[in-house]
Formats: sequence, structure tokens, C-alpha cells
Amino acid sequence: MTISTGAIGVFDSGVGGLSVLQHIRQTLPHERLIYVADSGHVPYGDKSTDYIEQRSHTLTRFLIGQGADAVVIACNTATAAAVASLRSEFSLPIVGMEPAVKPAVAATRSGVVGVLATIGTLESARFAALLERYGEEVEIVTQGCPGLVEQVELGELNSARTLELVKRYTIPLLERGADTLILGCTHYPFLAPLIRDAVGANITLVDTGAAVALQLRRRIQTELPARAHGDGSTRFFTSGDAGQASRIMSALWKSDVVAARLPLEFL
Repeated sequence: MTISTGAIGVFDSGVGGLSVLQHIRQTLPHERLIYVADSGHVPYGDKSTDYIEQRSHTLTRFLIGQGADAVVIACNTATAAAVASLRSEFSLPIVGMEPAVKPAVAATRSGVVGVLATIGTLESARFAALLERYGEEVEIVTQGCPGLVEQVELGELNSARTLELVKRYTIPLLERGADTLILGCTHYPFLAPLIRDAVGANITLVDTGAAVALQLRRRIQTELPARAHGDGSTRFFTSGDAGQASRIMSALWKSDVVAARLPLEFL
């Protein structure tokens, strides 16, 4: 049996998926990771499903060309738009995201769960199915958050403008009685300290990065058993400005990052 050394490819609409990549690195420290920030097309939340699906297929082809034998869609909106078609086209393990409704339902004490997410995620059929599955157990209150993704893309994690947006989007959920908030976009965990300051210590914040990393490990062990560990390296790419991406990614990754621009045919 041939033992191959592959890589894990991860993509997001921008830099937010680094919050998932951090969990993947912690869970699979020896794997070779390749990350693509599609910042030239961010945000996905206001794009059509067809547009997001096309970008998802383009980025997946790039990652496979770079040696990826498993792919993580580190974006709730892209998962909703494209995971089914990606799995039908590509035979490798593809792991997606979805808002962490199940653990939030288990965590709530008040019986009210708030969801912070992009409009694209909230309007998706996958999210509607989640609401149908768990909505009878608790009250689920949703809140679209235009502008938050862009603030993270700019590296504005603590600015007055970002705090203003966070308060605007969380206050209605708290007024409805939510004691648990789902961070339904991979950009939002980078705003968790700011959100915590805005909502107080008694509100539970839930994201899915750790669960995705564990699911990825299970899929690799089950579906790619004849596979050697990688070298623990991490490579970064962007469809946006490489200099800006390197600066923002370095701040979020908490280590120096040099992001390469995607080849022209993948832009």
C-alpha cells in the first residue's frame, strides 16, 4: 500500500477562517496546512449562491493542485452555498461549517439563543434546516451583522466603529432574553473579546472551530488511513492584496505570515 503525504487545504472568504485554522493546527500539529483567504471577493454574505459556489470550486481546485487531500470550508456562508456541489465533484474529504446551534441549545439557561451571522448564512436552506431541527426546544433569535466581516478584514478588532456595530447587533438579542450567542461566522471569534466586553460575563459565546477540527481528524483517520504526517508547515495565499493580507494575517495568527497572491487563473 502506498503511503502518501498530503496536506489540508482550508479556505474562507477572507482572513476569518484563521480562527478555524488555529484549532486545526492545535488538533493536528504535524499536518501540512494550506490556507486561502479569498479577500479579493470578500464578503461572501452579500454575494449570490452561484457566485459563492463558483469561487468555492475554484479555490478547491487550487488547493488540490497544491497537494491537498482534504479540504475545510472555513466559512458558514460558503458551506451553505457550495458544500453539496463540492462533495459531488471531488472525492476527497470535505468538511464544512454550520452555526453551532446544537451546543448552544444545550448551553442556554434562559431558553433563548441568539445567532450572529451573515445574511447569506441566515437565508440559507442549511440554516433553515437547523432552525427546524432545534427551534422547538428553545427560542432562536437571529441577527444579520453587515459590516463586521469587513472590520475584521481591516484588522479593526478593537476600534470604536467595530464596538458600535457589535453593540448594535447584540443589544436586540439580549433584549429578547438570549443568554447564549452563537458566533455564526468564522470572522467573529476574533471579535470575541470585544463582544464579551459588550455583553458581559454572564453571556455564553459559542463557535464551532474546535468541533470542525475534531471532525476533520475523524474524517482523515477514517477515509485516508494510508497517509503519513506532514512537516507541520503552514502556507498562506490570498486573492486580495498580498501585503495587506500578510499584515492582517500576522496579527490574527500571532506569528509572522507572508501571504502569496493566488495565480491569475484563480483570481
